[in-house]
Amino acid sequence: MTNAAMEELCSNDGNNSSGGGRERYTEFMEDSCCARNCLGPKPSIARFIYAIIFLVTCLLAWTIRDYGRNALSELERLKGCHGARYCLGAEGVLRISFGCFLFFFVMFLSTVGTKKLEDSRNFWHSEWWPAKIIIWIGFMVVPFFVPSAFIQFYGKFAHFGAGAFLMIQLISVISFITWLNDCCQSDRYARRCRYQVMVLSVAAYVASILGIILMYIWYVPSLSCRLNILFITLTLVLLQLMTLASMHAKVKAGFLAPGLMGMYIVYLCWSAIKSEPQTEICNKKAAVATSADWLIIVSFVIGVLAIVIATFSTGIDSKCLQFRKTEADLEDDVPYGYGFFHFVFAMGAMYFAMLFVGWNAHNTMQKWTIDVGWVSTWVRIVNEWVAILVYIWMLVAPLVWRSRRQADSV
Repeated sequence: MTNAAMEELCSNDGNNSSGGGRERYTEFMEDSCCARNCLGPKPSIARFIYAIIFLVTCLLAWTIRDYGRNALSELERLKGCHGARYCLGAEGVLRISFGCFLFFFVMFLSTVGTKKLEDSRNFWHSEWWPAKIIIWIGFMVVPFFVPSAFIQFYGKFAHFGAGAFLMIQLISVISFITWLNDCCQSDRYARRCRYQVMVLSVAAYVASILGIILMYIWYVPSLSCRLNILFITLTLVLLQLMTLASMHAKVKAGFLAPGLMGMYIVYLCWSAIKSEPQTEICNKKAAVATSADWLIIVSFVIGVLAIVIATFSTGIDSKCLQFRKTEADLEDDVPYGYGFFHFVFAMGAMYFAMLFVGWNAHNTMQKWTIDVGWVSTWVRIVNEWVAILVYIWMLVAPLVWRSRRQADSV
């Protein structure tokens, strides 16, 4: 409806005492809102399309790493590659990762700070897919003309980007666990969900202890596997430490949060031990996996999907880094932070590159493998220890700030 029609409605509203004009104006506003929601940009759908683009990029990087030598012989003509061997394998993964990073970083620069649905940047984020697909294809091709020295530098820089991604993901997971725990302890749900919370807490602890027992069985075939014994035993000790911190008289966080955190750190410990080179005697489970090709393929597919899901879930959690409450969202606010979303995907591009090359740009990975090597193991273990420190700090920080405010008031 045009502006003139709107003015006619308003004038009718002023001249018609029965309120017919007002009713027509209300109907118009409802129809316009419906049209905006049905025909306008759809940011909720757009995030899934970006996830699909990210998944396709991961698969492209894997294809170049494992099968590029047979399919990309034409790369010998590219000057930046100095022959196909510099555009395949680990360096091929880095080139694809660099292109993916550029794409999402450009999207980050062009959408950061978007607050309202009426903002033109909302249309750019949620629409214009043909143009963005062309840009993405261009960023996939351009890195293969870049000199090898620059790509190696990007590989070193990607270590920091992947580390930043792990930290953001870690904070997002811990924020969700603490939010769920606070929600269950609130006056609204405390009594009504008391038994459900109790069952979930017990199940989380049982799952954590069972996971630790299974890791002892699978990855400690003899007492000579001292490193695995250290990793698993330390995980058990840290689980008890989290429980004690959560049940402290001044904290009273309950059993649910440390139980869920226990499952998370057990998963990190398992993924760390699983990343040990398959030639290691202590990694008995990996030796079994190498005897079944289908199991390797399934593990690889699950690993790739886990990368995409982790990146997607972290990207839409733009409030995980907000350590103080903000005003409630309005109806015309964007459903999630676009800039943060694309920034996480840009860091995720570096993260999947590190997993595909085992955190070593000069590493030669076997086919259908992901995140294997001693560097991968130590990255996972350090990530587990940092997760414990962040969780305990989130429990203790309110007490520290409260004591400081009391001291300042005195």
